[in-house]
Amino acid sequence: MKLHRVAVTGMGAICGLGNNLDEVWKNALLGKSGISTLENQNTENWPVTFGGEVKNFKLDPNLMELKDQDRFDLFNQYGLHASDEAVKQARLTEAGYAPEKIGIIFGTGLGGFPHIEANHKIFMEKGARRVSPFFIPSVIPNMPEGLISIHYGFKGINFAVASACASSAHAIGLAATEIMLGRQDAMLTGGTEAVITGFTIAGFASMKALSRRNDEPHRASRPYDVDRDGFVMGEGAGILVLENYEKAVARGATIIAEIVGFGASSDAHHITAPHPEGMGALLCMQQTMESSGVRLEDVGYINAHGTSTPLGDVAETQAIKKVFGKHSYDLAVSSTKSMTGHLLGAAGGLESIFCIKALETGMLPPTINLENIDPQCDLNYVPNRPQQKDIKYALNNSFGFGGTNSSTLFKKVK
Repeated sequence: MKLHRVAVTGMGAICGLGNNLDEVWKNALLGKSGISTLENQNTENWPVTFGGEVKNFKLDPNLMELKDQDRFDLFNQYGLHASDEAVKQARLTEAGYAPEKIGIIFGTGLGGFPHIEANHKIFMEKGARRVSPFFIPSVIPNMPEGLISIHYGFKGINFAVASACASSAHAIGLAATEIMLGRQDAMLTGGTEAVITGFTIAGFASMKALSRRNDEPHRASRPYDVDRDGFVMGEGAGILVLENYEKAVARGATIIAEIVGFGASSDAHHITAPHPEGMGALLCMQQTMESSGVRLEDVGYINAHGTSTPLGDVAETQAIKKVFGKHSYDLAVSSTKSMTGHLLGAAGGLESIFCIKALETGMLPPTINLENIDPQCDLNYVPNRPQQKDIKYALNNSFGFGGTNSSTLFKKVK
């Protein structure tokens, strides 16, 4: 069977750094923090009162009528918004593909949690009859894909992936596979998440997973720093348009990057803690490199999972050093979660975009707030300022609770 090459032809992004890809990338290269005291909710009595919150967001009514926007959870709206940006950049609606050959696979970690929380409150205070008839359609994890397919008329494969913080990275790998096998000509993929609520904050805080720097939120996410004290909740979406490479070239599409490797593994260790020596991450990266046929020394940049947790940052660093050996000290590794917070199930989508922009521009986004580096973390983490470097390949890592792991390798095309 012939395996087809996979091109990236469109991207869309929204997070605490901005409401479109240009804003997000510009602010990332400036080393700005998209993390601040929460403004969209009443945080009285919350243990953590900050996050990577999207500000001043209004969904285009051409994508969803105004009367429906209060009915559908925000993760649906972020997914629609970023997808529209990606579709327009790729000129996908002008591609001429049969509708059944355009599919959608997104990842999300928790689905429509804000509407779950709101409707549960209504149920408890006002009774069953007051629960919204849009409650279930609004919160199910695959609804962003459904809304997008309805809006554009895309009739190909359509489903959601829920594998915690690796969700959208797994979605990208599965979407690429659909194109490699020739079952789809184009795919919308990535992830969307919007779960900054009192209930989720309380849950993560009870696990002692979150930073408690309520007095200095912009400095709270600090991967690889000795003073890191947990991750910061973020929200948003990162969406890619993938296409059959030959068909994209034939229609005159601009090829932004190519997906050349994908891997997935399990730690088989603990429900939340990573393997202390990063064995699951190691297997995942090895599988990705083996599937790509790319030499280890040709990888120039890794956008790390890098959540700013004491265990996770060390485990991933150890895994990188075991996979890449001496070359670990020649490549650059950064955690853009230092600026965006952790988008949970959408992290892999947004961070894949950061990898692609690094390939496209030769600028590597920084790890901010890195002031006192942990001695166990001894790589080039692009501290505090971007670095200019012409790279050929960039790797994205995404890991999740349950010990699930995903890595994707992107290739520069220009």
